[in-house]
Amino acid sequence: MTDQQNWQFETKQIHAGQQPDPSTGARALPIHQTTAFVFDSTEQAANRFALAELGPIYTRITNPTQAVAEERIAALEGGVAALFLASGQAASTYSVLNIANAGDHIVSSSSIYGGTYNLFKFSLAKLGIEVTFVEDQDDPAAWQRAVRPNTKLFFAESIANPRSNVLDIRAVADVAHENGVPLIIDNTVASPYLVRPLEHGADIVLHSATKFLGGHGTTLGGVIVDGGSFPWSEHADRFPGLNTPDDSYNGVVYTAAVGDAIAFIIKARVQLLRDLGSAIAPQSAWQILQGIETLSLRMERHVQNAQEVAEWLDSHADVASVSYSGLPTSPWYAVANTYAPKGVGAVLSFELKGGVDAGKAFVDSLQLFSHVANIGDVRSLVIHPASTTHSQLTPEQQLTAGVTPGLVRLSVGLEHIDDIKADLEAGFAAARAVVAAARV
Repeated sequence: MTDQQNWQFETKQIHAGQQPDPSTGARALPIHQTTAFVFDSTEQAANRFALAELGPIYTRITNPTQAVAEERIAALEGGVAALFLASGQAASTYSVLNIANAGDHIVSSSSIYGGTYNLFKFSLAKLGIEVTFVEDQDDPAAWQRAVRPNTKLFFAESIANPRSNVLDIRAVADVAHENGVPLIIDNTVASPYLVRPLEHGADIVLHSATKFLGGHGTTLGGVIVDGGSFPWSEHADRFPGLNTPDDSYNGVVYTAAVGDAIAFIIKARVQLLRDLGSAIAPQSAWQILQGIETLSLRMERHVQNAQEVAEWLDSHADVASVSYSGLPTSPWYAVANTYAPKGVGAVLSFELKGGVDAGKAFVDSLQLFSHVANIGDVRSLVIHPASTTHSQLTPEQQLTAGVTPGLVRLSVGLEHIDDIKADLEAGFAAARAVVAAARV
């Protein structure tokens, strides 16, 4: 079986983009721990710098270990090319800066990771890029109302953190395309095993590979995947960076040099990555690949545990509400079944009846759950978003993102479900004690 295009997901996650090492016969991917690569000739060197030949030049731009990871993630998402970066935050930043400049405008859902919200609201503003946040991402008309003549892209998460609301990707993509702009989807919470946004109309997908792709809480990384479908050259006036000469790269016109399908990724690599330098280390790319090889197995267990925890919490006497779109009571249950039929992942949140003090006591008393600012680990994780991950937002902005004062977020790991429930029950006991003490 040699046609990788016909391989199933579980096979691609192990084999896509890699053959045994031709020099040594090594079956596992070597870590190419080098900064630079020898050219066969001055002609080859010139061709690589001119984009006439795509090959390694310098590890800040690309590396063979990194290239395998990029090809594999692109295959899992159904894309044509990918760019691996040092963090998910770098992936979000590059995906915008690659097509938006000072004086431009983007439209984003407000239901996004707090760090992305800060990037869009404050850091992009300093660069002259204005952002309109759509508070009701479920309303296509709200996206349309936000569009301006200088809008360059739409941005949203497939499954948002921490509310677990699922985006109607096709509906938002249709609005984006009617206005001649791409839809960029952060697919971190879902992973390509649960949701494949490119199949539903999205144009660019990104991940914090630190989370479920890596899966073990050891390595930072981010990736951008190009679906290869957006017609950049048909919108030359809107996207001059891709359709006019780049003076910083010998006047190359990216769409003319490499075609619409990979122009976005090539520009991000040879211009933004070259100049801003958020390169991923070869060792980091290799470590994340180790996680990708078991992605489907881990996600199945994540979903199994998270679904059972969500159902258990939903009937728990100490819980006021649960946000998990795998529950039939969720307003996103129907759309979740459309886009994520295998499950909606491991991240869920709930509101304790005792409020903020009860929430803090709950988190502080847990033993199995690690109190960390992360998701997507094989270990179960817990955090209080209002005082941590979303603390830079105003109370109003927090509510828009689905973060209430007493909200507790869980990233449910791969431990035995009985041990997970027992640890949570100990947390509820501590929370009840705090509430009872306050009444005395």
